[in-house]
Amino acid sequence: MATQSLYRRYRPRRFDELKGQDHVVRALRNAVINNREGQAYLFSGPRGTGKTSTARILAKVLNCEKLKDGEPCGKCNSCVSIDVGSSYDVLELDAASNNGVDNMRDLIERAALGNPGRHRVFILDEVHMLSKPAEAALLKTLEEPPEHVVFVLATTDPQKVSETIRSRTQHLQFHLLPMQELKDHVNWVVADAKLVISPAAIDRVVQLGGGSVRDTLSALELAVASGGELEEQISLDEFIEAFIDHDPGRALAAVGASVQFGADPRALTEDIVRNLRDLFLSLMAPELVQLPEQRAEIVNDQARRMGASSVVRAIEVLGEVLIEIRHAPDARLLLEVSLVKLTRQNSSTDISALMARIEKLESGVIANRDPTGPITRPVIVDPDTGRAKIGSRATPLVTTPSASVTSAAVSSAVSSVAVSGDNSASKNVKSESTENVAPNTAAVLSDDEIKRRWPDVVASQKPMVRALFSAVNLVDCKQGSITLSAPSEVHITKSSEHLQALMSSLKTIAGKQVRISFVVGEAKRNRNSRQSSPELSNQEIEEPIDLAETTKAPSGTHSTPIDDLAKLFPGSQIIDDKK
Repeated sequence: MATQSLYRRYRPRRFDELKGQDHVVRALRNAVINNREGQAYLFSGPRGTGKTSTARILAKVLNCEKLKDGEPCGKCNSCVSIDVGSSYDVLELDAASNNGVDNMRDLIERAALGNPGRHRVFILDEVHMLSKPAEAALLKTLEEPPEHVVFVLATTDPQKVSETIRSRTQHLQFHLLPMQELKDHVNWVVADAKLVISPAAIDRVVQLGGGSVRDTLSALELAVASGGELEEQISLDEFIEAFIDHDPGRALAAVGASVQFGADPRALTEDIVRNLRDLFLSLMAPELVQLPEQRAEIVNDQARRMGASSVVRAIEVLGEVLIEIRHAPDARLLLEVSLVKLTRQNSSTDISALMARIEKLESGVIANRDPTGPITRPVIVDPDTGRAKIGSRATPLVTTPSASVTSAAVSSAVSSVAVSGDNSASKNVKSESTENVAPNTAAVLSDDEIKRRWPDVVASQKPMVRALFSAVNLVDCKQGSITLSAPSEVHITKSSEHLQALMSSLKTIAGKQVRISFVVGEAKRNRNSRQSSPELSNQEIEEPIDLAETTKAPSGTHSTPIDDLAKLFPGSQIIDDKK
């Protein structure tokens, strides 16, 4: 007879045995105590966090004959039959393999039947796998279920569940366990089951579990079966560090070791992409990262060192590999080639690779200039929950780096594109990089240079400021003082409200404080030609035209509309009706 697995042997049978889900336990227990249990629940969360176990405990609570403080007794006929899986009050259905409309119709018919206990509980696992017709068939019953029926829907992918179903359920989210709580649980299981395993192997088991109780107990069982020592396996962090250090040898060695341990190249690629997704989310929306706290800190540090551009590029490249690997004669070779491509960015000339190199160089300049390390934008915390708000950032702020170092980096990147022959790419990288790496200090410019750079100053302003000053002419610049010609006093008053922004931009470009004054003059003329030919911007505004000096056009004969109409009909005669 086969030995019962540890995760089944130590499956929780009461609410107080459920680990790491106190918020779920509190909500369900209080609902039962106050006779306010719902008729439809949606349990969502990563695998192995107790969703199905909690559904069974809820079924026992709803039918227990000796309920006490919201906990099942575990000894009555109803509790025992639910534990052994022979209860007529509980029906479990795997929606992954029973996802058709006929399956849902059969379930609905059963819901209308009577049952021995107070409630009949229907547990639908992986409900996001239901087909659209099956969801439609289930929807009406969820909206108006029989009084004695309770639905518990479980899923690892709640966003795939239709909004109409989610809106008819009470949604409870399950979380991965913190590493220390998981380690304490493993130590208790080891002591209770009298298992022989080394402390180092326990640490490795907890790491492999990744916050999932079921995965952790499965790894523990494997370690015990191996003699109390868990064979060292290659961590996915090896691939991330290879990306960060641009070390293709390290990446290839990690692939070789993983395959030697029995990893499938396609599954390995999927695991790497899944790990990269955690890095991406830790930069963009830390709240969405479903990892234990200690692991989340490690992932966030890796994401900062790797950079957003490199993370996105790695996900894109490996995503293409997952599509091509289906028909590849050698899946491992395809993975290895892509990893070499990602770890040797210096030999790549595509835009994403160059932007990743520039981002890495910029972050290095900031770290070298500031001994305290990169400046980090604080995570916005919700005062009600104490958790980071969705979308709150944990990425380093982009500050202006040193001109000499960054200019060299940009020039190197742009020259790489130029070698590849892609002139448009070169222009794109150069313009984007120049915008992001403006120098801290600039040489003091002459009056003529300030006049030449004036259109750039206006173009760099906000839309409202840019619109106001696009109707203003630069009359002259003498001794660091600019004279502007505006079409009216009202325009001068409105433009003066934004002078501080322009003077700040002028000081950055000119290397000195520049004064600005206004005069009322003509509206800006020949704007398009002046923008297309910068040398014209240095010319003074043309004198107003004196109409007295213009020459009159020669007089001539003009035909009337009636004459023109008569020409269209030869031989016709115009009759004057006034005669």
